[in-house]
Amino acid sequence: MPALIAPNARVRLSFLAAMAEFRAEGRGAPEDDSWLGRDIRVYGGEWDEPEPFGRFVRHVRSLALDETPRPPEHVPTTILWWVDGDEFVGRLTLRHRLNPWLLESNGHVGYDVRPSARRRGHASAMLGAALPIARGLGIEQLLVTCDTDNTASRSVIERNGGVLEDRRGIKLRYWVPCSPTS
Repeated sequence: MPALIAPNARVRLSFLAAMAEFRAEGRGAPEDDSWLGRDIRVYGGEWDEPEPFGRFVRHVRSLALDETPRPPEHVPTTILWWVDGDEFVGRLTLRHRLNPWLLESNGHVGYDVRPSARRRGHASAMLGAALPIARGLGIEQLLVTCDTDNTASRSVIERNGGVLEDRRGIKLRYWVPCSPTS
């Protein structure tokens, strides 16, 4: 049964296969400003070897710490991997707080499911599994956004109790309660 875990080097080979799938659909291109796209561009050339991959894993885990140096527009962020056994299925990014830019367009959460595992409920399950983690960070409601034309993501958010607040440009903004009764 899949679960959210802290990034772990034991899933390196399936992680590499998943990144190849993402690259094949254009992720990591210069215009891909997503977290996943930046990771592919910055670290993708080092992942093939176990030691650099281990450094990458340690770096990703350190992003959750307040004391980790980061650009001023970034906030502490927990990155979790959705793993089924030793199979990397996807990743979820959980930002610990909102700054003005995140409040406007990106919210607390981002998620990616590898192309070969899509349309099986993984994104919905990941978001649901992240709710108690967010609650543990003191977050009562997650702001989760998606593009207006992303019907799959809209369904994921709504399945997890998301309530549409508004539309800002091309983004829909939903609030998802983190309470145990949600």
